[in-house]
Amino acid sequence: MTEVNQFRPTLQMVGVGKSFGATQALQNVSLSVNSGEILALIGENGAGKSTLMKLLSGAHAADQGSMYLGGQPYAPNGPNEARRRGIAMIYQELNLAADLSVEDNIMLGQEVQRLGWIDRRKQRERVHRILKLLGHPELSPDRLVHRLSIGAQQLVEIARALVSDAQVMIFDEPTSSLPKKDVDRLFDIIRRLRDQGLAIIYISHFLEEIRSLANRFVVLRDGKPAGEGDLVDTSDQQIISMMAGRSVETLFPRTEHWIGPVRLKVERLSGIPSPTEVSFEVKQGEIFGLFGLVGAGRSEVLRKLFGLDPIAQGTIHWNDYPLQPKPRFCIRSGIGFVSEDRKAEGLAQQMSIEDNLTLSALGPYSRFGFLSNRRRATSTRSWMERFAVKAKHEKQTITHLSGGNQQKVAIARVLHQESDLLLLDEPTRGIDVRTKSEIYRWMGELAAEGKSIIFVSSYLPELLAICDTLGVMARGRLQEVRPACQWTEQEILTSALANPMDA
Repeated sequence: MTEVNQFRPTLQMVGVGKSFGATQALQNVSLSVNSGEILALIGENGAGKSTLMKLLSGAHAADQGSMYLGGQPYAPNGPNEARRRGIAMIYQELNLAADLSVEDNIMLGQEVQRLGWIDRRKQRERVHRILKLLGHPELSPDRLVHRLSIGAQQLVEIARALVSDAQVMIFDEPTSSLPKKDVDRLFDIIRRLRDQGLAIIYISHFLEEIRSLANRFVVLRDGKPAGEGDLVDTSDQQIISMMAGRSVETLFPRTEHWIGPVRLKVERLSGIPSPTEVSFEVKQGEIFGLFGLVGAGRSEVLRKLFGLDPIAQGTIHWNDYPLQPKPRFCIRSGIGFVSEDRKAEGLAQQMSIEDNLTLSALGPYSRFGFLSNRRRATSTRSWMERFAVKAKHEKQTITHLSGGNQQKVAIARVLHQESDLLLLDEPTRGIDVRTKSEIYRWMGELAAEGKSIIFVSSYLPELLAICDTLGVMARGRLQEVRPACQWTEQEILTSALANPMDA
C-alpha cells in the first residue's frame, strides 16, 4: 500500500455539478477529505450522495466543477482509471465472485504474473500481507467466498481495494445487512485504515455510527450542499434539520388514536432456540413496541406469529379465535408481515411494483379464472399515489427503487391485503429521515383506523415516540411490558441487559 503522510489533503471536489437531461442531480457541491481522516457524507435517499460518489469513482463525468487528487487535477474517464488513481468504493451490495476463492477475488484483475503465468507464491504472499494489515491473517486465501459470512465477504472487498494501493476509500451504507459483531469488526478496520493514512468517506443514515467514526460531516439535500461542520460541535437535531429541511420536532408525528379491546392474545409462546414462554396482549388501535438487543428474540416472535418459523409450544388467539399460524391462513385472517430483510424475503426484487403489491391478494382482480391486469394496474397506481412511491410506472422492477420506496411498497402490500394486524420488523432500517417520518405518520393513521401494530425496532427514540406500549426482551424472554410513557432509555437498556432468570 502506498505510504501517505497523515493529514495531507488527499481529495478535493469544488463546485461539482451533474445533470441528467432536464434533471439537475447535483449543483455546486464541494467537499474535501484529508489523509488520516474519516469524513461522513449524510443525506436522505435521493439527496445526491450516490451520484456524487459515481463522479468520484469514474462511473459518470461531472458537467461542472473540478476535482483534485493528491493536489493534481482528477477527471477519470472510467472506473478502471479511478481505481488505478487510488479511489476504492465499498458498496452496500458487495461485488464479489461467489464461486472463486478469497485470493482470486482479492487479486482479480491485478494478478501477479511472471512470463505470462500467475505467480501463485508471490500472489499468496501479497494476499497474506494485506490480510495481516487488516488484522485478520486467519482468513484462508483458499476459502470460497460463498462460504464466508457477509462480514467476512466485506473484508475481502476491502482487501481488494488495498491491493490496488487505494488512497481514498468510500464506504456506502456498509452496515445495513451486518450483525453487531461484524459491525464492530468493520469499525475497527476502518479506524485502522484511517490510522494508516487513508482518506475515508463514510456514507450512512445512522448518526450513532457516524459519531463513532467520523470527525467532520457534509450534508446533501436535493443535490445541493445543506450544511457541514465538526460533529463534536453539532447536535443530532441540527443534522436532522439539515437533512430534512425541517425541525426535528416533526420527525416523530403522532396521530391521536383510540385504543379498544384486546385483539391478539399470545400465551407462553416458545420456539427453538427462542423465544421462551412469551406472553402479551395487543389491543385494537394499539402500537405495541418490542425492543431487545441482537439475539433477544424479537424478530423470532413475529416470525412465529406469522407462521414462518415453527412453534414449540404456546397458544395464539386472534379476535377471540385460536390461530394456527401459517402465512396463507394469516393473510386470510387479516394479519400482515413486513420482514426486516426486504431484499431476501420482504419483496421479490426482480418483479414489478404491481406484482409485489397484488400477488398475495389477487381475489379482487380475478373473475372466472382470469386476471384483470387493467384493474391491477389502476389499483397499484392508487396505492403508489397514497404512499408517494417515486417510480416511473407500476411496471418498474423493485430492484430499481430506492430503499425507502421499496419499504413503502412492502407496507402498502400488507395494507392491500386488508390486514388488521401489522407485524412490522425494523420497518425504518436503512431508509432516509423523511421516509421514516412518513412511516411514523402512517402508523399513527392506521392505529386511528383501528388497526393493531406490533413494531420491532433497535432504535429507542422511535419506539418511545411512536408506541403506546413497549415490551423489552432479553435472551428470548419478555422481561417487562409497560406504557411507553413510563419507560426511559436507561430503564429499557437495563432491562434488555438483565438476566431473564432474575426477573
